[in-house]
Amino acid sequence: MDDLIKGDRVVIKENISLGKNVILENDVYIDSGAIIRDHVHIKRGTYIGSQCILGEYTGDFFRDRTVRSHPLVIGEESVIRSGTIIYGDTTIGSHFQTGHRATIREKNQIGHHVRIGTLSDIQHSCQIGNYVNLHSNVFLGEETEIEDYVWLFPGVTVTNDPTPPSNIIQGVKIQSYASIAAKALLLPGVTICSHSLVGAGAVVTKNVPEKAVVVGNPAKIVADIDEIQSRDTKSNAYPWPLHFSRGMPWETVGFEEWLKEQQTDDECGRNGR
Repeated sequence: MDDLIKGDRVVIKENISLGKNVILENDVYIDSGAIIRDHVHIKRGTYIGSQCILGEYTGDFFRDRTVRSHPLVIGEESVIRSGTIIYGDTTIGSHFQTGHRATIREKNQIGHHVRIGTLSDIQHSCQIGNYVNLHSNVFLGEETEIEDYVWLFPGVTVTNDPTPPSNIIQGVKIQSYASIAAKALLLPGVTICSHSLVGAGAVVTKNVPEKAVVVGNPAKIVADIDEIQSRDTKSNAYPWPLHFSRGMPWETVGFEEWLKEQQTDDECGRNGR
């Protein structure tokens, strides 16, 4: 526990391994059996579940068993559930949550209010925005880029190698407010545009336009999201932010009002106010 910096009201349960240059801010709770390797910074109010490994070794360790500096930062008020493994060289924003036994590799940039579900696997060098929800058993290939307010439902697979196995990486891009339904497969290099919907089990081989609904193998456009109705209410179900707000920043004011406020803030920023 060399060079440990520990804040107030930190709870460290039994059988914990703490490395060098670890920072634990106020109100951090680390449950039994967790391993916190070198150069890990856990911000205030964060819970680390039992048997987690944070700051896991990257590939260079196995060449000569030398521990190098690969910092991991976990944002405040996060919940890292048991069995999760997060490698070094990763930065994660506030209010982050994982399910059990999620794996997050190195060189990832993850925003705030992101949830990554049980048994999901995030490969290295991905960029994930804010308020992104990845349900259980989601796989993200390296160099995936996901913007804000995106949903990936259980079993979604995001690939990156156009001619496997090869040394070519073509990362998938998913733009804001897109929804990818259960067990969809996104092939290398495609872009899923804003507010689009990829149906369950779809195999996406080419770009999906804004507000398009695609289904099938290969996925084809079958509708605009404005045409999709709720089976229960028979009213429009999309764009989804107009009808779903739980846990979102527009929860108290509604999406349209919130969006107006964001646009006003942007204009003020551009005008230097």
